[in-house]
Amino acid sequence: MKTIIAACSQNLSGSRASIQTALRTLLAVPWPSQRDIGSALQLLAVLQWVLSFLLLGTVSLLLLIYLLFTSLWLIPVLYLAWIIFDWDTPEKGGRRLSCLRRWTVWKHFRDYFPVKLVKTHDLSPSHNYIIGSHPHGILCVGAFCNFITGSTGFEELFPGIRSFLTTLAGNFRLPVFREYLMSGGLFPVTRRAIGYLLSQKGTGNAVAIVIGGAAESLSCRPGVTTLILKNRKGFVRMALRHGAFLVPSFSFGENDLFRQVVFEEGSWMRSIQRRFQKMMGFAPCLFYGRGLTSCRSRGFLPYARPITTVVGEPVAVPKVENPSWELVDRYHELYINALLKLFNENKTKYGLSESDELLIL
Repeated sequence: MKTIIAACSQNLSGSRASIQTALRTLLAVPWPSQRDIGSALQLLAVLQWVLSFLLLGTVSLLLLIYLLFTSLWLIPVLYLAWIIFDWDTPEKGGRRLSCLRRWTVWKHFRDYFPVKLVKTHDLSPSHNYIIGSHPHGILCVGAFCNFITGSTGFEELFPGIRSFLTTLAGNFRLPVFREYLMSGGLFPVTRRAIGYLLSQKGTGNAVAIVIGGAAESLSCRPGVTTLILKNRKGFVRMALRHGAFLVPSFSFGENDLFRQVVFEEGSWMRSIQRRFQKMMGFAPCLFYGRGLTSCRSRGFLPYARPITTVVGEPVAVPKVENPSWELVDRYHELYINALLKLFNENKTKYGLSESDELLIL
């Protein structure tokens, strides 16, 4: 019996020693710092945004198709009926939710790069505006962060101005994804949708349009600033019809977020990209960024590069219901001159050299 008691005592002593050793080892492990936690939150914020834009629409569509062949078939049927009833809402003001724009996650998203908004001139709430956003880049990070999330203080910098952002109309045909886009203040880049915002919502509305579109994304690469703008005049005609002032904006650093395989004009790969763009509305780009676990690995997340979006001086535009081609050309030229002035006055402040030029095609 004494032998058994002694053995138990030794085991208990050994167990206590093991527990104490384990506790000391655990306490010796360095806890993540506030900076580490902040970096992780920033990475997660960017990850959810990239996955939402790349996969939410497709995954939602496939899920609804799958549910049609299960006992939950009523869910996709009811949602399809809702979409039919709600079909025109994206072009009639949408369903913008202010609470979604104020999400804390967008502050982490902003700080990952970081993104900064710079004001050069006041915008009067007594007018409406079309803001030209340049360049397109791969995923329009600067335009989204500044004109949709509100995390960079657009409403504080421009009191009385409500900002909106347009995107491909095809995105609003995807289930669930359309609700996500509308709740943030995104609208189809169509005449009807833009016209509604500029004529049915009073004044103080600023509609941001990424004018270069999908064609411009094909030329996106670090160190090259090429804009597709010379023959893009529809936004000027819209501005004239509604008397909306034209405002240039430029996101310095947008083209540095990803690395892209750029195919030369005339190559068979570039022709495939062009054909796909005409059919689907967007261009398939071969690009990569950083990985999820390390900034030195390759993946689909953007690199952490600073983006500074500078909003320039508004070009006053008269209201002309049926503007002539000469009038459209005149204000298009005034807009390009304002954009070039904005670029040249700010390029050395935000990472470019004095010799860097803006190439407009």
